[in-house]
Amino acid sequence: MARTTRTQRRTRNSSATNKPDTAAQTSNTLLWTLGAAAVAGGAYLARSSLKRVWDSLTAPGNAEHAAPDLALDKPRPGADDRAPDAFRPDPTAPVPASEREGLRPATAPAPTLVAGQPAQLERIGGGNA
Repeated sequence: MARTTRTQRRTRNSSATNKPDTAAQTSNTLLWTLGAAAVAGGAYLARSSLKRVWDSLTAPGNAEHAAPDLALDKPRPGADDRAPDAFRPDPTAPVPASEREGLRPATAPAPTLVAGQPAQLERIGGGNA
C-alpha cells in the first residue's frame, strides 16, 4: 500500500470538493433568473392595475360642462359688450348678515415676511392701523 502524505490528501480532497457541478449551477442560476423576472413582472402588473384604478378615481366627473361661449372659434367680447342682465350684480341689493363679515374691509396691518417692517410702516403712516 502506498502511503500518501497530508498535502497529497488535502490536494486530492480539495480538488474533488472545488470541482464545479455545472448542471446544479445552471439550474440554480436559471431559478434565480426566472424568480427575478416573475417579481419584476408582478410589480409591473400591480403598478399598471393601480394606475388604472387611480385614473378612474381621479377622472373628471359630470360637474364639468362645456362653455360654448369660451370656444376658440367664437368672437371675443369687446369693450362695449356687457353681460346678460341675469348675470349682472345688483348694487342696490341688501347684504345679508351672514356675508357682511366677508365684505368688511381689512383694518389690521398686512402680514409681512420682513422683520421690523410693520413698525416702520406705522412710524411713517403707511400702515392700515
